[in-house]
Amino acid sequence: MPYPVATPEPVTPDAPAGIRKPCSPRGGSIAFLHWAMDPSEVAGLLPAGTMPDTLDGVTYVGLVAFRMHRVGWLRLPGVPYLGTFPETNVRLYTVDAHGRRGVAFRSLDASGLVPVVMGRAAFRLPYVWSKMAVRAEGGTLTYTSSRRWPGPRGARCRITLRPGERVGEPTGLEHFLTARWGMHNAFSGGVAYLPNHHPRRPLHRARLVSCEEDLIAAAGLPAPAGDPVSVLYSPGVPVRLGRPARPAGISTP
Repeated sequence: MPYPVATPEPVTPDAPAGIRKPCSPRGGSIAFLHWAMDPSEVAGLLPAGTMPDTLDGVTYVGLVAFRMHRVGWLRLPGVPYLGTFPETNVRLYTVDAHGRRGVAFRSLDASGLVPVVMGRAAFRLPYVWSKMAVRAEGGTLTYTSSRRWPGPRGARCRITLRPGERVGEPTGLEHFLTARWGMHNAFSGGVAYLPNHHPRRPLHRARLVSCEEDLIAAAGLPAPAGDPVSVLYSPGVPVRLGRPARPAGISTP
């Protein structure tokens, strides 16, 4: 059933406010691939108390691949080895009863077993352990992953793209997909909103050379039909995560 939602907050290219940080991930190069979806296709997959966030009546599923660099967990400083690893996530776009816009992760493939275990245990995020690599060659970037645990074992992704010139003024859709200042996720006592803060992302439109993946279907979503409607690249910016805010509107069982 739908939940009451306040007027969604505006989409802004800059974070609305600074935050205190329990951990401080630092993002490396990042690829954003997005496909349009009908909100009814994703509504049942979102955390309780949230609804699909839409632009002109359409919502999106994102396949986002990048390298985390020197992540510092639970207020600890960044760790050169354990805190540096590739990650690819499948994400949806959400809005809660307070009008807060965010994302909800359906899966987060990562190559570091320790971050996977910590993410699942401490943040209840759907991390999965995968064999992964990021390779740069001849002006192209290739992100690969093959799932190990907990499954579905063997779910794969291989994205190759060629970044182009920097975007001077992002479109409304590009702001909608990349200027996200929090996530909705199940925490103790219900569903909460975890804010984040980072400088404005430098964005580049990119040419998709190839994309072979079944992570989206493995996340319970319809397999995308056709090419993504948006392909973007960013060199990455440091990201800070804040403390979970009050429940997003309804408690989970």
